[in-house]
Amino acid sequence: MKVEVLKNERVRDFIEYCKNHKNEVDDSFLYDEDLDEFEPNTENPTYILINQQGEIKGSASLIIDEYNKRGKRARFRIFHTELTDINDYRQLLEAILQDATGLESVYLFIPMKNKQLVDTIEKLDFSIERYSYVLVRENMDVPEWKLPEDYYIKTFRPGVDETVWSEVRNAGFAKVKGNETPVTPEMVAKLVSSTDYIDGGMQILYHLAKVVGVVMGAIDEYEDAPIMNIGPVAVIPEYQGIGLGRLLLRAALHFAKENAFKRTILSVNPENDKAINLYLQEGFQEVESFVSFEFKIAGANLQQ
Repeated sequence: MKVEVLKNERVRDFIEYCKNHKNEVDDSFLYDEDLDEFEPNTENPTYILINQQGEIKGSASLIIDEYNKRGKRARFRIFHTELTDINDYRQLLEAILQDATGLESVYLFIPMKNKQLVDTIEKLDFSIERYSYVLVRENMDVPEWKLPEDYYIKTFRPGVDETVWSEVRNAGFAKVKGNETPVTPEMVAKLVSSTDYIDGGMQILYHLAKVVGVVMGAIDEYEDAPIMNIGPVAVIPEYQGIGLGRLLLRAALHFAKENAFKRTILSVNPENDKAINLYLQEGFQEVESFVSFEFKIAGANLQQ
């Protein structure tokens, strides 16, 4: 077995490998629309593990976009082999780290049900960073909601609201593990041109003239069927704890129903007790759990 840089002539083989194994890993960036636009470059360094017949038996691919660069860390699109030999993973990790110059760490999510992969990653000296739950709401009977006096919701205006959106999101998520890196107005602007954007799906909560919260609904897929992903649900710190998050969530649920979605989905960290309790009270149920592993690059020793 040997590791090679993914070249353009083998991109289709790489995509086929990802599709064949997406159910064994975190598939957040392995949807058809993501893979159809994929090309190996400095933002998507990718290596493949091949056998003597030239068949792909494993792959490591990083996402080093603007957001990850600002946080000095990169997320794996996929880190997986068909074999159980840990040395194959070591080869792939050693190769991909050559493209992680200037970064402090790389990380990935693994479904907790894939115990074999969890065990392998632990043996590679990755450390557990956090856990994450995926919650789904099947029932589209949405409770009524009414904003307090002097509060109102407006639809996000492209070209106008990028700055206030990023400010509220950053303030609301500043202490949430995995979301500490601030987003920029430029990154928010890109949401509108993304394939999962829904017209009117980004909503802003005001108190008088002050922006105090945001919520977004986007196109997603779960169990090979369309679903609306809700997130972020963010309220600035000084307005938290008074029920505004629940109102934003219900606004998103009503939007989903109005747009003919039969289910909604979101993710939450288990240490965020208040958010979990809110989502469970509003009819969501846990369907999957993931563990986030991080590999510190400085001083890393990949030798057996």
